[in-house]
Amino acid sequence: MEFTGFNQDDFEVFSINGLDERMDALKERIRPKLSSLGEYFAPTLSLLTNDEMFVHVAKHARRTINPPNDTWVAFAANPRGYKMLPHFQIGLWKTHLFIWFAVIYECPQKQHVGNTLEKHVDNLYEEIPSNFSWSGDHTKPDAIQHGQLSKKELLALFQRLQTVKKSEILCGLHLDRDEVIRMGPSKLLLEIENVFRKIVPVYKLS
Repeated sequence: MEFTGFNQDDFEVFSINGLDERMDALKERIRPKLSSLGEYFAPTLSLLTNDEMFVHVAKHARRTINPPNDTWVAFAANPRGYKMLPHFQIGLWKTHLFIWFAVIYECPQKQHVGNTLEKHVDNLYEEIPSNFSWSGDHTKPDAIQHGQLSKKELLALFQRLQTVKKSEILCGLHLDRDEVIRMGPSKLLLEIENVFRKIVPVYKLS
């Protein structure tokens, strides 16, 4: 299926009340588009990383009461899952689209990743674009722009990944919903690929 971009109604899915109602809308409207993005970018990420990347579209299967406030497609070097590995994500909140490199709390090699990132903090601080963002919690929409972080604050994120059980690290770009809608499918695909090219070096460090 060809990717057709995101529109206002796609983002408004997260305003629908009720678990079943929102899940029905996600399955109908958003999941096919995430699957298209998965098919489109898996070969590119496989080439960029030298790891075969498998596509995992979020199912939200464990939810019984609260409807999801975001959804995503993940790319990881394992056909059976992504949470246990450093991986990539493209997804939506009501307010924005995100493109992430992610190490979340289920990843058993967090301490090693944090230690490696700490050793390369000088290069990362210089090379990550200032409009990219960092997050320590994938379940929250907030993130801190790289250009607003001191090197000491970035180092603290890497150190936290090594010592705090529930810690996470995510790096990438947030695109405001209105910007995503204006871009249309072609420009959005180019922008996502550009972001991936800039965060692949972080993945390779991990």
